[in-house]
Amino acid sequence: MQTGRSVVYARNGGAAASQPLAVTAAINILNKGGSFIDAAISLSAVICVVEPGASHLGGDAFLVTHHASSKTNLAFNGSGEGSHAATPANYKDGIPMHGYKSGTVPGLVSTWFEAHERYGKLPMATLLEQAIDYAENGFPANTGFVRRIAGHLKLAPQTQLFKDMGIDVNLKVGDLVVQKELARSLREIAAGGRTAFYEGRIAQQLIAGSDGWFSAEDLKNHTTRVLAPLSVKYRDLTVYGQPPPTQGMILMEELLINERFDIASLSEADRIHVGVESKKIGFADRNAILGDPEFIAVNTEKILSKTHIDQRVAQLAMDAAGSDIAPVSEGSDTTYFLVADSEGNAVSWIQSVFHGFGSSWVIPETGIILNNRLTGFSLDPQSPNIIAPGKRPAHTLNAFTAVHPDGSLYLVGGTPGANIQVQSNLQLIVNMIDLKMNVQEATEAPRWQHLNAPGQSSEDEKGAGVLEIENRVSAEVLEQLRAKGHDVRPLTAWGHGSSVQMMEVLSNGTFAFGSDPRCEGHAAGI
Repeated sequence: MQTGRSVVYARNGGAAASQPLAVTAAINILNKGGSFIDAAISLSAVICVVEPGASHLGGDAFLVTHHASSKTNLAFNGSGEGSHAATPANYKDGIPMHGYKSGTVPGLVSTWFEAHERYGKLPMATLLEQAIDYAENGFPANTGFVRRIAGHLKLAPQTQLFKDMGIDVNLKVGDLVVQKELARSLREIAAGGRTAFYEGRIAQQLIAGSDGWFSAEDLKNHTTRVLAPLSVKYRDLTVYGQPPPTQGMILMEELLINERFDIASLSEADRIHVGVESKKIGFADRNAILGDPEFIAVNTEKILSKTHIDQRVAQLAMDAAGSDIAPVSEGSDTTYFLVADSEGNAVSWIQSVFHGFGSSWVIPETGIILNNRLTGFSLDPQSPNIIAPGKRPAHTLNAFTAVHPDGSLYLVGGTPGANIQVQSNLQLIVNMIDLKMNVQEATEAPRWQHLNAPGQSSEDEKGAGVLEIENRVSAEVLEQLRAKGHDVRPLTAWGHGSSVQMMEVLSNGTFAFGSDPRCEGHAAGI
């Protein structure tokens, strides 16, 4: 298969992300002797500065790590809790899309320090140097940066967001973007550590700026959870993903269903059909049980059990599309990246402010955008995802890794894209394992996404949904899918709503990195 980009082969580690300046920051840290987590923290901080519409210090993060020498894998859950005021009674008119009442306690900065404590080598001040420099002295805006500002102004024309960030909304590609207040906040974190964010000036600004909607206790009590990832066997590999309250369970269920089929021998239409139907099943089960496991029992073991998968596979008809399930809230802006170091350690990292520019609200005098992740809660008393103080909403964020039977690392990957994430990740794994593509081929292959139908509200109980497919898939395949009952809508050749980064460890120990041409980033190695 001809690809638009080359695979990046490297022996001593590397990184792949959606913003080139952030990739360079990670490579610089690796060259200084930093670990995979050191490089990832530097990348994470830089991307908050240079790609603020997708992720920020006021957002959250989820990691899956692989430690090569011990062959251990961990899931870091950096989602934030609802504040003490996050009660149904305080949202009688619904949860607003923008403003501080749409946000949860930020979890990203806590996750930096939690991961650094386990796997960091260099001091945090060193890791934040590049982000501080770009915030203090500026960086040139790329096309994505300018496009995101224009898009957000159409959605929220009265927003004070960019004024509060110190950003000129009329900037052009190549213009310098300077964020002095954000630089100050990053310097405070570099000097004062986690406490600077959750108990220092930044915390006080969040409390005062939100008129006490967030309290000192809300911030001080926040923790990043570190636990065993979800895992399933797919063919002869073990795939790791995020446990609840994220919807990583969907990817796991999709894989278990797809494993029941000889995917490689199916026609392209049948292969897509199985993928789409497994997605519908996964989302139906997700909507039935997913919530914060610290508040309710979330029985993923039952969902991923052989008995349940047997039942679900029996319901999958190869000649007919199944009914869709009730829509779920979809954010639109997220950042995914990966990093590996010379010792073979790697991290699959995803961070977000949920919708574009999150709450469209800046913590006063900090330059930090607050997420609007609270909109991921339900106000339905019967929902497992009902809003509550101290509770974490169900999340779309997930990332994956895969290891060989001996526990050695094989694959790291992920993508932004809200509810598209688990669909894209399924296709990536199928492309690599079943169809034997290399990482760049798997990344560039035509992709599908099954979404809510236009105009379908979150109150609809059922909906057929639409199956969007990049038009590099043949018209014949699209017609075969329509004949099964799918509402097929062609996308442009590269119009899929994802931007994948992926890494394979070859049998000879070499890293192979792939990066999606659907975004402006790239992969680089050392």
